[in-house]
Amino acid sequence: MKDTFYITTPIYYPSGRYHIGTAYTTVLADTIKRYQILKGKDAYMLTGADEHGQKIETKAKESNKTPQEYVDDMAKMAEELWTKMDIKYDNFIRTTDERHERVVQKIFDRFMEQGDIYKGEYEGQYCVPCETFFTETQLVDGKCPDCGRDVVPMKEEAYFFNMKKYADRLLKYYEENPDFIKPDYRKQEMINNFIKPGLEDLCVTRTSFDWGIKVLKDTKHVIYVWLDALTNYITALGYMSEDESLFNKFWPANVQLVGKDIARFHLIYWPIFLMALDLPLPKTIFVHNWIMMKDGKMSKSKGNVIYPETLIERYGLDATKYFLLKEMPMSQDGLFSPEEFVQRYNFDLCNDLSNLLNRTVSMVNKYFDGQVPEYNGKPNEVDDEIEKMSVQQIEKFETLFENFEIANSIQEIWNLVSRTNKYIDETMPWQLAKEEQTEKLKSSMYHLVENLRKIAILIKPFMSDTADNILRQLGIQSKEYKLWESLKEYDKLKDIKVITKGEPIFMRLNAEEEVEYIKQAMKK
Repeated sequence: MKDTFYITTPIYYPSGRYHIGTAYTTVLADTIKRYQILKGKDAYMLTGADEHGQKIETKAKESNKTPQEYVDDMAKMAEELWTKMDIKYDNFIRTTDERHERVVQKIFDRFMEQGDIYKGEYEGQYCVPCETFFTETQLVDGKCPDCGRDVVPMKEEAYFFNMKKYADRLLKYYEENPDFIKPDYRKQEMINNFIKPGLEDLCVTRTSFDWGIKVLKDTKHVIYVWLDALTNYITALGYMSEDESLFNKFWPANVQLVGKDIARFHLIYWPIFLMALDLPLPKTIFVHNWIMMKDGKMSKSKGNVIYPETLIERYGLDATKYFLLKEMPMSQDGLFSPEEFVQRYNFDLCNDLSNLLNRTVSMVNKYFDGQVPEYNGKPNEVDDEIEKMSVQQIEKFETLFENFEIANSIQEIWNLVSRTNKYIDETMPWQLAKEEQTEKLKSSMYHLVENLRKIAILIKPFMSDTADNILRQLGIQSKEYKLWESLKEYDKLKDIKVITKGEPIFMRLNAEEEVEYIKQAMKK
């Protein structure tokens, strides 16, 4: 039986088109899932839409739609984007799904029966966009500490979850499970900013609007969005339903991906809810940063928003995914600029990768009529060095990738691309042919094809079409040569014939024209 792997993205609040920053999390989840499948795991990916709450009710009214009509349109838009981006999710959950709503009501009732939830009255400052109450001390310059928008005073009857009851247990869990939160500094933020100052009990219902899941035993109350939204990760697997087979198979999650703006909800409230349900916690919650523009966050009012469709339609899906993953450091915000995007395309994809493939296919055809020589078992000093280097780069890639240092892991692939390009200059196949050093020439061609094969497998999780194109041009058809395990081998290729004429996988862009195109697209 295969090992299982469960990965989730946050379920997104449906407010319109997703820009590249919103899309990043889902691209990352899809990439990690594909990587795990390549490594032989039975992987399951969840994404979806967070469809309840006051802001949805307000947006629907502004659009002259019912809340259900509004969220239906938004869900369709999201699913169309993920199809366009070839996101291979296994489940797209919507919190308006009846199966989800029933289980949320059961969970709420259980918490009440256990004494985790009590009725009271809330008076405080409320951020409508974030659907979150804050104390005066939590505000920053009188505004929401998460989004920076204005807050409004609010007072209403509400139910509260007793967070204080679990605070010590949560701290102990942090200490005993160092891989629970990645990167580690996020754990310290939670401890220093929220837990040590005194964890506030969480308001978990509202009475001032209707668009949400009703409390069964007190129907004037609507269940607060975070208790509703966070539980999707288990309701999607059938928790507390007639069929819990997926839940039993995949929970606890291996990785849950979240943006830094919702870290607190996932690193404090979510594990406490799970503790109250006597369920195991996710193995890792990875908090990523934002993709920023030179003038700050993406905003329509600033005219600096870039949508993934804009890049995909002009430059292709693989180039778009490459940029998104390559430009997001683990410990700080990433930066998008038209200049950097075009430069990455021209240098990394066209000059480095595409030219390496073209040169290799051309030389194998020129010197050996397209037939890839077999490994001769007698590598010289240069060949021996590049063999060892390729093994090292693969190990570095795996270590960094599995620690969620995605940008750095991709850099290790490109180090191998660059080193393989340099290998051509070192071995000078044209000179070997001229001097009739046939064995050295055979070895040179073999090593070029073998390194490109490895590069194709390494990029497969995030540049699937490009990987397949490279393998096709190299004449790699056998499944055994496409497996992740085959990366460890260097001497197995036999009976391989490259295509007759190489095809550029990326064509060089006119930098000035394309930068201007992207700038204009950002203003629309």
